[in-house]
Amino acid sequence: MAATKKLREGYTTGTCAALAAKAAAKMLLQHMDVTKESIQTPKGKIVTVDIVDCTKKTDAVMCAVRKDAGDDPDVTDGILIYAQATRIAETEVCVDGGEGVGRVTKNGLSQQIGEAAINPVPKKQIIQAVQEVIEETDYSGGIQIVITVPQGAEIAKKTFNPRLGIVGGISILGTTGIVEPMSERALLESIQVEMKVVYASGVRHLILTPGNYGEDYVRDKLGLELTRAVKCSNYIGETIDYAVEMGFHSILLVGHVGKLIKLAAGIMNTHSHVADARMEILVAHSALQGANVETLSQVMACITTEEAIRILCEQPYYEQMCDSILKKVAYHLEQRCKDIAIGAVLFSNQWGLFGKTENADALITQARKEEAW
Repeated sequence: MAATKKLREGYTTGTCAALAAKAAAKMLLQHMDVTKESIQTPKGKIVTVDIVDCTKKTDAVMCAVRKDAGDDPDVTDGILIYAQATRIAETEVCVDGGEGVGRVTKNGLSQQIGEAAINPVPKKQIIQAVQEVIEETDYSGGIQIVITVPQGAEIAKKTFNPRLGIVGGISILGTTGIVEPMSERALLESIQVEMKVVYASGVRHLILTPGNYGEDYVRDKLGLELTRAVKCSNYIGETIDYAVEMGFHSILLVGHVGKLIKLAAGIMNTHSHVADARMEILVAHSALQGANVETLSQVMACITTEEAIRILCEQPYYEQMCDSILKKVAYHLEQRCKDIAIGAVLFSNQWGLFGKTENADALITQARKEEAW
């Protein structure tokens, strides 16, 4: 068996900002050209990068670092992150965001409304990096650092930021300073942050959807506001756990039958690389209702649940089969989430509603009442 290739680590936007800020401060205070700069990340690793696109003025210097995400599929990979250093009278290092760095407009994040979306750890990185330079220099004043990302506003459209109420650009992120090529962890952290924002807005009856299809159904068929909905992708189990920990009162899961049917087998991560028992579930529950071998064989040979439903929806036992599946979905959801009410709505893009768990309508009503408040 061939050895698995070790994925290359990168560095965060926060590390890039700190490196650029350190170089700019050094050029400003020490009157030297800086072509490479190094810092120690919160994880303890030393990162050394090229410093590019420097601009010197009488009272300010701006430098850039090119983001390297390693082997992580990151939309910010390759972009330039700039830091401008300016002398100020105050004896401290002040950090703010400029063009392409988002501004916070909702409660529930690490920053206050109106502040730049520069997370606490990156902000601390930037301050420490600049403070090092000040301590090496005979300078008694302070430094104003402004982080800018020229491509930030456009890139932010591909991130969770618009849903989080962060407008105008990307966030400057990173808790370790290093990008580990584990996009699953990053996505889970983003889901958790989005849930915090929804909770902070006053929502207690949460709606979860795996993706865009679920959101469309929530809005167009259930008539509920998407401001109370969070996309959980394939990570249904982990998201349920987060919701319980945060104190939500109920959870309504709304999604395409092709994903949510897997819950009937207790599969809480619905990614096809983890498990795919869609046809097996349909075959098992159809068999329980008396389906013949020919029909079961046809279903087992299907590639999509839409195709399988086309075969099954004409059978006299179809509704009983759906009900049997929904009871198992409810069972496994309730086993995962014993502390608060939870239910699900499953639908097909082609065939419409597949079904609801027993308490789904009550949860929908609760969500509507909360909207009315």
